[in-house]
Amino acid sequence: MSRKLTYFDIPGYGECIRYMLHYGGLKFEDFRIEFKAWPIKEIKDTLPYGQLPLYEEDGRTINQSMAIARYVASQTGLLPSDPWEQAKLDAAVLNMYDFFAKMKSIYTSQEEEEKKKALIEENVAFFFSRFERDLKAGNGHFGGKLSWADFVLVGSALGIIKFLKLSVEKDYPAIWNLVTEIQSMKGVKDYVEKHPYDENM
Repeated sequence: MSRKLTYFDIPGYGECIRYMLHYGGLKFEDFRIEFKAWPIKEIKDTLPYGQLPLYEEDGRTINQSMAIARYVASQTGLLPSDPWEQAKLDAAVLNMYDFFAKMKSIYTSQEEEEKKKALIEENVAFFFSRFERDLKAGNGHFGGKLSWADFVLVGSALGIIKFLKLSVEKDYPAIWNLVTEIQSMKGVKDYVEKHPYDENM
């Protein structure tokens, strides 16, 4: 089976998908586009909605990172079979996406730097405290056992954590334990070692 993930050369919304594919041992082409060069018209015009990531499998395509992540989860044992449990994880991931959207809106706003800094700190405290609470309630995982929601948080939030130099290990130990757990897993560990986070991206 042929698989290809097209995304930027940054973690962003594509990293959790990469993590899950490596975790599941699913071979795929990891096609990366230089983020600083975007938009590239000849590529953008070929995309369903002009956005990345794009996932291809045996000639079929899916856009939208959440849809891709959920599908890959179903192929790697990270999506529960019970509809209620699925819905709970969907909610957890949508809460994360709310956080990512908030952070993006702050970074791209015209607010003064001091105001931006205060808004970032406020939103990190609001969302991370709740992620921490939910992980503790689930014995270290969203929903009580390893799932795609865990990979979304680790893959997509790790860039924010490192960029902002957050003291997650001290302030949010359950989040940090999840990061450590997932990055130590077979497949993911090898990938992380070959693609260390670059704060200059």
